[in-house]
Amino acid sequence: MLVSSLSKCQEFVAEDRTRLRELLHPAKHPLSIRYSLAHAHLGPGEVSLKHRLRTSEVYYILDGHGRMHVNDEVCLVGPGDAIYIPPGAVQSVENLGPDEMTFLCIVDPAWRPEDETIQL
Repeated sequence: MLVSSLSKCQEFVAEDRTRLRELLHPAKHPLSIRYSLAHAHLGPGEVSLKHRLRTSEVYYILDGHGRMHVNDEVCLVGPGDAIYIPPGAVQSVENLGPDEMTFLCIVDPAWRPEDETIQL
C-alpha cells in the first residue's frame, strides 16, 4: 500500500500557471500504474494558460466555480463535475469565484513535460 498525503507533496507552479502537487506518478512512486494524479488550484480570477497534451486528461472539480475551455467548447464547471479532455485538445480553465478553485487532474498515460505544449 502507498499513501500519498497532500500536505507532504511539494507544490510547484506548472507551465500553464496552475499550482500543483503530484499525488501519484509512476516515475516518482513504486507503482504499476499508467496514469498520474495531481491536486491543482487557481486563485480567484486566475486563468491557466492555454495548453495541449498529447495524452488524455480528466479534471474533477473539488471546490470553486469556473469556466472550462476545451478547443472551441466552453462550459461552466463546479464541485462534483468531471471534465474529459481528449488528447491534443487545447485547454484552459479560469476561476470565476471569490475563493480558490481546486481540482484533481488525472493524466493517462502519466504526465511528462515533453507531452505538453503551451499555446501562446
